Amino acid sequence: MTAEPAAPLPLIVVMGVSGSGKTTIGGMLAARLGVPYAEADDFHPAANIAKMAAGRPLDDDDRAPWLDTIAGWLAGRGARGGVVSCSALRRRYRDRLRAAAPGVVFVHLDGSPELVAARLGARTGHFMPPALLASQFEALEPLEPGEAGMVVPIDGEAERTVERILAALPR
Repeated sequence: MTAEPAAPLPLIVVMGVSGSGKTTIGGMLAARLGVPYAEADDFHPAANIAKMAAGRPLDDDDRAPWLDTIAGWLAGRGARGGVVSCSALRRRYRDRLRAAAPGVVFVHLDGSPELVAARLGARTGHFMPPALLASQFEALEPLEPGEAGMVVPIDGEAERTVERILAALPR
C-alpha cells in the first residue's frame, strides 16, 4: 500500500502597515503551521533601511529589488510552504508576489491608525520611524475581490489573531 502524497503546505504573506504586528503574527503562524518564517525587513538593501530611518518613504524604484527578492523566496518554497511578512501595501506589489507564487494567500492585519500608532510608539529598536505611518496608510490598497486572502482585525491578543487566521485558511 502506498501512502498518499502530502497536501502542499500553505504559502502566506502577512501584510499590513508598519506596526500592525506582521513579525509577531507571522512568526507565530509559521510555528503553528510548521513552516519556515521569513522577515521581509531582512530582504531590504541597506539603502532602503537608511532612507526609511531618515524619515523618507520608499518609492516603487526602491521597493522593486526588495519585492523581487521576496518573490524569489516565495517561489523557492513551493509546496513546502512558508510565511513571510511583507507590507504588500499596493495591489501591484501583491500581483508581483503572486506572479512568482500563484498559490500565495495574503493575510492583511488590519487596525485603526490610532491603534497602530500606539503600537509603533511603544516599539523600540526598529528603523521605521512612526512619522512614516501616515504615508503607509495613504499607500494601502486593501485586498480586492479575487485576491486570495483575508482581512484580520488586530484589536485582540496575538494568539487570538493567529487562531482567526488558521480557522480561515483554505484547506
